Amino acid sequence: MAINNLNNVHLTAAQQDAINDAITALELALEMLTVALTPAERKSYGSVNEQNKLLVNKVSDFRNSSPQLSDPEIDWTEFGLDYSSRLFLENAWNRIQALQERMRDAKILHDYDNYQTALNDYGYTTYRAGSGAAGFENKMNELKQFFVSRGNKKPPTENPVVE
Repeated sequence: MAINNLNNVHLTAAQQDAINDAITALELALEMLTVALTPAERKSYGSVNEQNKLLVNKVSDFRNSSPQLSDPEIDWTEFGLDYSSRLFLENAWNRIQALQERMRDAKILHDYDNYQTALNDYGYTTYRAGSGAAGFENKMNELKQFFVSRGNKKPPTENPVVE
Protein backbone atom coordinates (compact mmCIF):
# COMPACT_ATOMS: atom_id res chain seq x y z
CA MET A 1 0.00 0.00 0.00
CA ALA A 2 1.30 3.42 -0.93
CA ILE A 3 2.19 5.98 1.67
CA ASN A 4 -0.34 8.81 1.58
CA ASN A 5 -0.58 12.18 3.26
CA LEU A 6 3.09 13.11 3.15
CA ASN A 7 2.14 16.75 3.66
CA ASN A 8 -0.68 17.55 6.04
CA VAL A 9 0.16 21.25 6.26
CA HIS A 10 -2.56 23.24 4.54
CA LEU A 11 -2.70 27.00 4.28
CA THR A 12 -5.85 28.70 5.49
CA ALA A 13 -7.68 31.12 3.21
CA ALA A 14 -6.31 33.99 5.30
CA GLN A 15 -2.75 32.68 4.93
CA GLN A 16 -3.22 32.29 1.17
CA ASP A 17 -4.52 35.86 0.98
CA ALA A 18 -1.53 37.12 3.00
CA ILE A 19 0.89 35.30 0.66
CA ASN A 20 -0.85 36.65 -2.43
CA ASP A 21 -0.80 40.16 -0.96
CA ALA A 22 2.92 39.86 -0.18
CA ILE A 23 3.66 38.64 -3.72
CA THR A 24 1.63 41.52 -5.16
CA ALA A 25 3.54 43.98 -2.97
CA LEU A 26 6.82 42.46 -4.16
CA GLU A 27 5.73 42.65 -7.79
CA LEU A 28 4.81 46.32 -7.32
CA ALA A 29 8.08 47.07 -5.52
CA LEU A 30 10.05 45.49 -8.38
CA GLU A 31 7.94 47.06 -11.12
CA MET A 32 10.70 49.56 -11.93
CA LEU A 33 13.04 46.70 -12.87
CA THR A 34 11.75 46.38 -16.41
CA VAL A 35 14.92 45.08 -18.03
CA ALA A 36 14.18 42.05 -20.19
CA LEU A 37 17.33 40.61 -21.71
CA THR A 38 17.24 38.36 -24.73
CA PRO A 39 18.87 34.93 -24.35
CA ALA A 40 21.86 36.21 -26.35
CA GLU A 41 22.19 39.29 -24.12
CA ARG A 42 21.88 37.12 -21.02
CA LYS A 43 24.70 34.94 -22.31
CA SER A 44 26.86 37.93 -23.23
CA TYR A 45 26.35 40.03 -20.09
CA GLY A 46 26.10 37.06 -17.76
CA SER A 47 29.74 36.17 -18.29
CA VAL A 48 30.76 37.70 -14.97
CA ASN A 49 31.50 34.40 -13.28
CA GLU A 50 32.51 33.85 -9.66
CA GLN A 51 36.20 34.51 -10.37
CA ASN A 52 35.34 37.82 -12.02
CA LYS A 53 33.08 38.75 -9.11
CA LEU A 54 36.09 38.27 -6.82
CA LEU A 55 37.95 40.82 -8.99
CA VAL A 56 35.05 43.27 -8.65
CA ASN A 57 35.00 42.73 -4.87
CA LYS A 58 38.76 43.33 -4.61
CA VAL A 59 38.54 46.55 -6.69
CA SER A 60 35.71 47.70 -4.42
CA ASP A 61 37.81 46.92 -1.34
CA PHE A 62 40.72 48.93 -2.75
CA ARG A 63 38.38 51.79 -3.68
CA ASN A 64 37.05 51.91 -0.12
CA SER A 65 40.40 51.54 1.65
CA SER A 66 42.72 53.44 -0.73
CA PRO A 67 40.69 55.69 -3.03
CA GLN A 68 43.84 57.51 -4.17
CA LEU A 69 44.85 54.33 -6.02
CA SER A 70 41.65 54.30 -8.11
CA ASP A 71 41.36 55.37 -11.75
CA PRO A 72 40.18 59.00 -11.62
CA GLU A 73 38.29 58.70 -14.93
CA ILE A 74 35.85 56.09 -13.59
CA ASP A 75 32.48 57.19 -12.22
CA TRP A 76 32.99 55.66 -8.79
CA THR A 77 29.61 56.86 -7.58
CA GLU A 78 27.94 54.78 -10.30
CA PHE A 79 30.27 51.87 -9.52
CA GLY A 80 29.22 52.02 -5.87
CA LEU A 81 25.53 52.18 -6.77
CA ASP A 82 25.90 49.20 -9.14
CA TYR A 83 27.85 47.30 -6.48
CA SER A 84 25.31 47.87 -3.69
CA SER A 85 22.38 47.15 -6.04
CA ARG A 86 24.02 43.91 -7.15
CA LEU A 87 24.59 42.81 -3.56
CA PHE A 88 21.02 43.65 -2.57
CA LEU A 89 19.49 41.89 -5.59
CA GLU A 90 21.69 38.83 -5.13
CA ASN A 91 20.68 38.51 -1.47
CA ALA A 92 16.98 39.08 -2.27
CA TRP A 93 17.21 36.57 -5.13
CA ASN A 94 18.76 33.96 -2.84
CA ARG A 95 15.98 34.47 -0.30
CA ILE A 96 13.30 34.17 -2.99
CA GLN A 97 14.96 31.02 -4.36
CA ALA A 98 14.90 29.49 -0.87
CA LEU A 99 11.19 30.31 -0.60
CA GLN A 100 10.60 28.94 -4.09
CA GLU A 101 12.27 25.67 -3.13
CA ARG A 102 10.17 25.35 0.03
CA MET A 103 6.99 26.01 -1.94
CA ARG A 104 8.00 23.58 -4.71
CA ASP A 105 8.77 20.82 -2.19
CA ALA A 106 5.44 21.31 -0.41
CA LYS A 107 3.63 21.26 -3.76
CA ILE A 108 5.44 18.05 -4.78
CA LEU A 109 4.20 16.32 -1.61
CA HIS A 110 0.63 17.55 -2.20
CA ASP A 111 0.85 16.33 -5.82
CA TYR A 112 2.07 12.95 -4.62
CA ASP A 113 -0.72 12.69 -2.04
CA ASN A 114 -3.34 13.57 -4.67
CA TYR A 115 -1.90 11.07 -7.14
CA GLN A 116 -1.84 8.22 -4.60
CA THR A 117 -5.43 8.98 -3.59
CA ALA A 118 -6.48 9.07 -7.25
CA LEU A 119 -4.83 5.65 -7.79
CA ASN A 120 -6.65 4.26 -4.74
CA ASP A 121 -9.95 5.65 -6.02
CA TYR A 122 -9.31 4.15 -9.47
CA GLY A 123 -8.63 0.77 -7.87
CA TYR A 124 -11.86 1.01 -5.90
CA THR A 125 -13.72 2.08 -9.04
CA THR A 126 -12.46 -0.89 -11.06
CA TYR A 127 -13.39 -3.22 -8.19
CA ARG A 128 -16.90 -1.78 -8.00
CA ALA A 129 -17.29 -1.79 -11.80
CA GLY A 130 -16.29 -5.46 -11.80
CA SER A 131 -19.07 -6.22 -9.35
CA GLY A 132 -21.60 -4.46 -11.58
CA ALA A 133 -22.33 -1.57 -9.21
CA ALA A 134 -24.28 1.20 -10.92
CA GLY A 135 -22.29 4.12 -12.33
CA PHE A 136 -18.84 2.68 -11.73
CA GLU A 137 -18.30 1.26 -15.22
CA ASN A 138 -18.77 4.70 -16.76
CA LYS A 139 -16.39 6.25 -14.21
CA MET A 140 -13.84 3.50 -14.84
CA ASN A 141 -14.03 4.05 -18.61
CA GLU A 142 -13.47 7.79 -18.11
CA LEU A 143 -10.48 7.23 -15.82
CA LYS A 144 -8.74 4.41 -17.70
CA GLN A 145 -7.78 6.80 -20.51
CA PHE A 146 -5.05 8.10 -18.18
CA PHE A 147 -3.32 4.72 -18.01
CA VAL A 148 -1.14 3.46 -20.83
CA SER A 149 -2.08 -0.07 -21.81
CA ARG A 150 0.63 -2.48 -20.71
CA GLY A 151 -1.16 -5.71 -21.38
CA ASN A 152 -2.85 -5.70 -17.99
CA LYS A 153 -5.61 -3.72 -16.35
CA LYS A 154 -3.65 -2.50 -13.30
CA PRO A 155 -2.84 1.19 -13.05
CA PRO A 156 0.84 2.15 -12.92
CA THR A 157 2.43 2.11 -9.49
CA GLU A 158 5.51 4.25 -10.12
CA ASN A 159 5.72 7.69 -8.64
CA PRO A 160 4.36 10.55 -10.74
CA VAL A 161 6.69 13.03 -12.35
CA VAL A 162 5.97 16.44 -10.84
CA GLU A 163 7.36 19.86 -11.63
